[in-house]
Amino acid sequence: QVQLVESGGGQVQAGGSLRLSCAASGMIFSINVMGWYRQAPGKQRELVAGITSSGTTGYADSVKGRFTISRDNAKNTVYLQMNSLKPEDTAVYYCNAEGVVGYRYLEEVWGQGTLVTVSS
Repeated sequence: QVQLVESGGGQVQAGGSLRLSCAASGMIFSINVMGWYRQAPGKQRELVAGITSSGTTGYADSVKGRFTISRDNAKNTVYLQMNSLKPEDTAVYYCNAEGVVGYRYLEEVWGQGTLVTVSS
């Protein structure tokens, strides 16, 4: 069974930085796209950043220039470096994997989420 485990969330003051990590475990041969989503209280879940297996990245406009996504394919791990954090970045951040090839093909897998709180 494939699982995604996030770490690195916490509380930080505005202007600070945090680094999130997400490791995929289980029998995995490849993962097409890995990404980060977030959901703030009372709001819908939104895409923050994504990265393909070849390294192509995409970002939400609200985080461009502040967040950087990267991945280590050998470790099936994705990272999100968050700099210049703002109170509006406060949310539960979820790791996502699309196109997981293992014993069977999985279209999508989600992590359990990690809370990021930015205080002003």
